[in-house]
Amino acid sequence: DKLDQVEGLMDSREEDATLAFVGDGINDAPVLARADVGIAMGAMGSDAAIEAADVVLMDDKPSNVAVAMRIARRTLRITRQNIVFAVAVKVAILALAAVGLAPMWLAVFGDVGVMVLCVLNATRALR
Repeated sequence: DKLDQVEGLMDSREEDATLAFVGDGINDAPVLARADVGIAMGAMGSDAAIEAADVVLMDDKPSNVAVAMRIARRTLRITRQNIVFAVAVKVAILALAAVGLAPMWLAVFGDVGVMVLCVLNATRALR
C-alpha cells in the first residue's frame, strides 16, 4: 500500500513540491523509485532498496537525512560558483581576443588556471 499512498500524495501535491521517501526494505524499492527523491538507509537496507534509491545513507539514523540535505545544498552552491567563475573568465578572455588583446598563452593560462581554481574551490566540500 506504500506505493498507492505515494501515488496519491504525488497527485495531490502542489506543482513546486518535491516528494521524498525514506526506506530500507525490499518492499520499499518501488516507492523509492517512484518518489521524486528516494533515500535508502544503507547499513541494513536491502540491495533492491539501495539500487532503486537516488541517495543512500550509510547508516540507519534518520537524522542524517537533514545532514545529507545540507551537504547537497552546499555542493550545489559550490558547483554554481565554479560554473559562474569559469564562464565569466572564458567570456572575458574571448572578449579580449576579439579585440586582439589576448595572446594564445593567456587563453591557455585562463583555461588551465580556471580549472585548477575550480578544483581547489570544490575541495571545500570535503569539510
